Amino acid sequence: MIRFEGRVLFLSQDASVIERQLQGEDVSLEEAGPLRSDVSTDEITPAYICYHYNEQLGEYPYLGLECSGRRPVKQGAVKAGNFLVTVAGRRYGKGSSREASPFAEWCAGVRLVIAESFERIYRQNCRNLGMLTSTDFGLIERIRRGEEISLDEFTRGEDELTAELIRRGGLFRLTEARRAGWRLPMPTVPVRPMTYAEKVIARASGSRHVATGQSVFAKTDWRYAHEYVSPMSISFLQRECGDDIKLHDPHSIICFSDHLTFIHRSMPPERRALGLLDLAQRLGEVQAAFCEEYGLRHHGFLADREGSEGISHSIMAERYVEPGQLAVGTDSHTPHCGALGALAFGIGATEMANAWLTGDVRVKVPETCRVNLTGELPPGVEAKDIVLHLLRLPYVREGRAIGQVFEYAGDAVARLTTDERATLTNMVAEIGGFTGIVVPDRETQRFLRERRGIEFKIEPWMYSDPDAQVAHTIEVDCSRLEPMLASPGDPGRGLMVSELGKIVKVDIAYGGSCTGGKREDLRRCYDVIRWALEHGLKVAESTRFILQFGSQDVRDYCVREGMLDIFERAGVELIEPGCGACVNAGPGVSERADQVTVSAINRNFPGRSGPGQVWLASPSTVAASAVAGHITSFEQLRLSAGG
Repeated sequence: MIRFEGRVLFLSQDASVIERQLQGEDVSLEEAGPLRSDVSTDEITPAYICYHYNEQLGEYPYLGLECSGRRPVKQGAVKAGNFLVTVAGRRYGKGSSREASPFAEWCAGVRLVIAESFERIYRQNCRNLGMLTSTDFGLIERIRRGEEISLDEFTRGEDELTAELIRRGGLFRLTEARRAGWRLPMPTVPVRPMTYAEKVIARASGSRHVATGQSVFAKTDWRYAHEYVSPMSISFLQRECGDDIKLHDPHSIICFSDHLTFIHRSMPPERRALGLLDLAQRLGEVQAAFCEEYGLRHHGFLADREGSEGISHSIMAERYVEPGQLAVGTDSHTPHCGALGALAFGIGATEMANAWLTGDVRVKVPETCRVNLTGELPPGVEAKDIVLHLLRLPYVREGRAIGQVFEYAGDAVARLTTDERATLTNMVAEIGGFTGIVVPDRETQRFLRERRGIEFKIEPWMYSDPDAQVAHTIEVDCSRLEPMLASPGDPGRGLMVSELGKIVKVDIAYGGSCTGGKREDLRRCYDVIRWALEHGLKVAESTRFILQFGSQDVRDYCVREGMLDIFERAGVELIEPGCGACVNAGPGVSERADQVTVSAINRNFPGRSGPGQVWLASPSTVAASAVAGHITSFEQLRLSAGG
């Protein structure tokens, strides 16, 4: 039994209600009014807060929380308020997989989060840490009356493995139990048709068949991390194991320095004055030292110039992951590698630390949403436009896709390159799904042959059984799509460029990130810029256009294709690889609230890429907008120039 002897914090849409609670007043659920929904991890712990990776995080939960244009929570306020319970609306914890968010809540004293619904990775991170979650709002008054709550309230309806994890109080305690002899009872699953993703999970767990909702331990082929998260994983390992850390199969562990490569270029003076630049750069040093000590492969900074070898997902797709494999990474955009027919998904710091020790991860077999993409994409419409269309569908916006595999199929997918498919799978993170995946085909083989010199043979099991059960099917006639945007604040605020209805002047245009820095993305930008030069146009004087390569492999490709000269002649700023502006850490970040950015990154939550307003768009729309000086599609730019 558990008694929560502390206060309840309602994350209201009304900033004044939150301020009243922080000042000591208790309010009821009714008085709190509409609760904030879609609270992202960027709002729970803004990017710069994640330079901390220990108990210091307890000073900072909810510093980025926006309510009616205000940010009511200040440093130390939650911890000082003796709050044990946080209450919010639907889709709580969306966005980044950063475990810093629930860990900050935990360190501030929060032991239970109640919400209408949760994003998968956030809830999983809570459970791995030993923090409780619930969708039962009836608990609020029971807690306030001082009732003891049975732990069964938090395990009811869960599979046996998840229930055991909750009962044990976190993932490391469960691993201790496994080492002491506890075994997960394995139910006999009858022969059944399976989706491709289910087949990958079955093979990784040593099972012939798995069923939706069943939890298993699945062997990983790759475990990779980046410097923004790995120090927390390392600290958790050291806390659990001391100096006796024994990593499972170090050859399948890869670390990257990609997130904070250019942080020194964008950090504002007031944060430097607080010592945050030193904290940020220290993260990479901790990771590098760990890799050296344990002989891990490390894709780090360039030796001869500023920049890094590349973004983790880009390099994993270009060099390592193969169809049918299972890969986990410390980033919500790990599904990027699903474009190659791998099952790839993001995990938090605790789970990565544990996976380094055990070589496996806990997987609850997800439902599948099949997305049938049919028809010919019109000129100027790209994979990013498809995703922005999906993100505005009610099925996604209402949170019904949370935790599902998005299996992309149809003749339109067959015509997409692997780079374009990677945009579809990558941004399942914004959809809230478990992962995105494309069944391997001839295009997959072409990609592996071209990028790695591999003649990959598609194995007979690599397909979804025709009668496999899916939870939902989304049909998209791609011939009816137009270039899309997501208006500032959330990737789900989609609209067609033709629906904009006003001139939106652009201060910054940014092409880069794992979503927008691939070969195909740079090629789309190149086509626009080359056309512009041919028509006597360049980047608008009022706009700064920045292109950042996703990896050195992408940069080398652009050099071979003669793109760099064209970009430079048009006034494009070229940046060496790194995550950059996507994580508020490099050129392309806005400096003032009145600045407007159009960006090829994958999310635009408040503060994600500076204090200004961020519009999401495809690479060609970003490039066209840079030339026009205001948001426009390439087709609209052509028409306006008469060609």
